[in-house]
Amino acid sequence: MSYSPKAFTLCFMTLAIIHSRASLGIDAPPVTIEVHLSPGMPSLSIVGLPETAIKESKDRVRSALINSGFEFPARRIVINLAPADLPKKEGGRFDLPIALGILAASEQIPLASISPYEFAGELALDGKLRPFSGALPFALATKKEKRILILPEENAFEAALTREIKILAAGHLLDICAHLTGAKIIELYEPQLLTGEPIFELDLADVCGQEHAKRALEIAAAGGHSLFMTGPPGTGKTMLANRLITILPEMTEDEALEVAAINSICGKKINTKFWRMRSFSAPHHTASSVALVGGSSPPRPGEISLAHNGVLFLDELPEFNRSVLEALREPLESGYVTISRAAHQAKFPANFQLVVAMNPCPCGHRGDNRVDCRCTQDQVQRYQARISGPFLDRIDICVTVPPLPKNILMCEKFNCSTSSEVRVRVIRARAAALARAGKINAVFTNKDIEKFCKISIQDQDFLKNTIEKLKLSARAYHRIIKIARTIADLDEVDLIQTHHLKEAVSYRKS
Repeated sequence: MSYSPKAFTLCFMTLAIIHSRASLGIDAPPVTIEVHLSPGMPSLSIVGLPETAIKESKDRVRSALINSGFEFPARRIVINLAPADLPKKEGGRFDLPIALGILAASEQIPLASISPYEFAGELALDGKLRPFSGALPFALATKKEKRILILPEENAFEAALTREIKILAAGHLLDICAHLTGAKIIELYEPQLLTGEPIFELDLADVCGQEHAKRALEIAAAGGHSLFMTGPPGTGKTMLANRLITILPEMTEDEALEVAAINSICGKKINTKFWRMRSFSAPHHTASSVALVGGSSPPRPGEISLAHNGVLFLDELPEFNRSVLEALREPLESGYVTISRAAHQAKFPANFQLVVAMNPCPCGHRGDNRVDCRCTQDQVQRYQARISGPFLDRIDICVTVPPLPKNILMCEKFNCSTSSEVRVRVIRARAAALARAGKINAVFTNKDIEKFCKISIQDQDFLKNTIEKLKLSARAYHRIIKIARTIADLDEVDLIQTHHLKEAVSYRKS
């Protein structure tokens, strides 16, 4: 068989390779779009395990090219999404690279101009670009490959949160083609990153009384500890929980990028001014384990991942399905959740601060001198038994929120600490912890406790007797020491003292 250079050249010139990326959890694995034009009956086929949305791309791409004034090749077109073993290539993000691949393979735009770029974007039938979900993980991965990212204008700000990446934002397919041909260059996108002090509608001063619970809230904020509140209805449990984010410091840039990446793959918009403010998530008690922890196919993040680096508040705790609560035990310890399905596995960060609240009994008035409790002892025990011991053992601070005296509601707000005042103390305590160990106290390991939470021999004996008297676990013992370390940080002292330990123990007895 003779070799034909002309035939080889013709075959080579009808092949175009475009770089793009899929979405897999918070990762963006590379996908190469290979477009080959060959003689034969006009057709277009997409191979490489595409999902339904990608199979429909051929109709969107055909209309977009024709309505933008380009010629749709009357040839046999094969589009391969490689690697083929990467499952669940979904969404309309591949519309733009597929269209550009067809134009490059048919020599309507120069093939050589495409190699420095990565492309993503959904096409409207008239050629306009529509946004896609997961732009931030896409940009983070593109930055590592040192390529230039071309994407829709509505995704530009989100992608630009990744510093030191070159981004070209376009509104229409024609704008990108003009740039690739050199007819009209698209300028690099310059983000307008606005910064400002967060403005909260809620304030801790709105809560009258409950100084003990406020103190527990401040300690929880300073050390990143989980918090359990119990008490009759109307005592301020929900008000306190809602105000926790008003006393927490802003996220660092790395923390904010992690949170933004999770919001990005969920298609949620990012606050352009306060994107470093911590999130507050309060799912309803009817939420399923998939909604709370994550799931589906392909795996999607749940509420605990959306609350990453923020606050997850579970009100009316016993009303949650027990299996849902038990699913939180591992993420509480590890700070992440792994969702496994038959063909997929995804790992999502879930380092949230848990705050839970519940009534003491089904009617809610047990221990309330103002209203008679109608519940029997068996009803109370069954109600409280809905929360397992291992789950409660993973919560750092437990506090009772008692009924308020009638005259306390007439208190003046200037007699109460404001959120901004408490926030200053919290930031100072967190800074001390970070300077000492590089992490907040709530995530200390046993080795960290031995190194940074030393206590005297007398205090060790006191703590040992307390553990035996209250029948607490080894996990509870370590939690008491970590809480005492946080209290000492709030007092701005280096050594944990006896009164710090006693106060910490009081939050385990509640």
